[in-house]
Amino acid sequence: MHSENLFTNYSQIENNAPLADKLRPKNLEDFIGQQPILNENSLLRSAILNDKISNFIFSGPPGVGKTTLIEIISFNTRSKLIRLNAVLSSIKELRNEIANAKDRLINSKRKTILFIDEVHRFTSVQQDALLPLIENGTITFIGATTENPFFAVNKALVSRSRIFTLLPLSENDLHKIVQKVITHYSKKKDSKKVYLTKNAINHFVKYSGGDARTLINALEMAIETTAENDAKEIKINLSIAEDAIQKKNIVYDKNGQNHYDVISAFIKSIRGSDPDATLFWLANMVEAGEDPNFIFRRLLISASEDIGIADPNAIVVVQSCCDAFDRVGFPEGLYFLTQASLYLAISPKSNSTKSIFKAIETIKSSNVFDVPLHLKNNSKSYVNPHKYPDNWVAQEYLPKSLRGLKIWEPKNDGWEKTQYEKLLRRKEN
Repeated sequence: MHSENLFTNYSQIENNAPLADKLRPKNLEDFIGQQPILNENSLLRSAILNDKISNFIFSGPPGVGKTTLIEIISFNTRSKLIRLNAVLSSIKELRNEIANAKDRLINSKRKTILFIDEVHRFTSVQQDALLPLIENGTITFIGATTENPFFAVNKALVSRSRIFTLLPLSENDLHKIVQKVITHYSKKKDSKKVYLTKNAINHFVKYSGGDARTLINALEMAIETTAENDAKEIKINLSIAEDAIQKKNIVYDKNGQNHYDVISAFIKSIRGSDPDATLFWLANMVEAGEDPNFIFRRLLISASEDIGIADPNAIVVVQSCCDAFDRVGFPEGLYFLTQASLYLAISPKSNSTKSIFKAIETIKSSNVFDVPLHLKNNSKSYVNPHKYPDNWVAQEYLPKSLRGLKIWEPKNDGWEKTQYEKLLRRKEN
């Protein structure tokens, strides 16, 4: 009787599970999307099918298949797969699983795959605790993260793992999922005949943002809340689709991979002198709840990297706006974010500050050289430019072996252009 209750309870839990979980594929043949990393000749596909899993990190936005791949791995491995969630699991629980993995390997020669969801939320202490076990082969580590692992995960852990980036699902992939949902309802014990208009399907696909879970949840809501017609059919039109999925969510998760894509688009729009695109991506970040300090940090970098000395005042404007925001905060502080962003977008552009990297390469590749005698401390042969008109006099400042070397690459725009032309006229005279 007790076992019957357990079975009944398990069945009830399974029946109450969201449709996205019920439709989760158990094998690679049913997996939809991610062909760049799961095609017939891919390393990942071969590793899963041949039970040759090594240390992996799956990175990508929500709803693209990270957890599903773990499910498939669990069905294809002889290793014990342990799942921990970085948010819910304590360091004590991690240590217990590590101890169990050691005992399992010693007593039964069975390996352990330790899967950590949201691994970027593990503390440095927790991540560091994994390293010795990964090194000696006690565990095989698999992590999943919506963050960019190169920024959010311990570098030592990243260096010991193969990174697989999962992308938002394509429209073709999402159309397949729509059909999968329709088929699921047609094969249930209490089967339902579901029909979607073309406009409804396109709306679901368009506004799911490449997220399979969002798509399936919206379809489930539409189907479960729409009454059958006289022909015992459930017909989903555009109006129902709009109600089910609501307006399009901003395709941006401040804790997700797209965090870096959106800030990249923002900075590239500034670099490309497109104020409209700049404002669009800024609004995207503000609506997603991005930290204004993060945006200002990137603006400060852009002020030097992309505008530089074409307009030396750019970095002053950004820093002033940043300080003003700290004093005022939202909502009025949005004016300061906007002012700083627009100022950079419409400023003349120069990336000549990157000339420093050419100088560094010169240092690395050059032979040993001495500081010229006239430039040494307390030199008697040094000529002071302040004693000459316009504070300038012809004089060599590079080592003898590097004379004539051109490192700075000025751009023909703004204040930088004016100053460079002035410098050339001096040298010509």
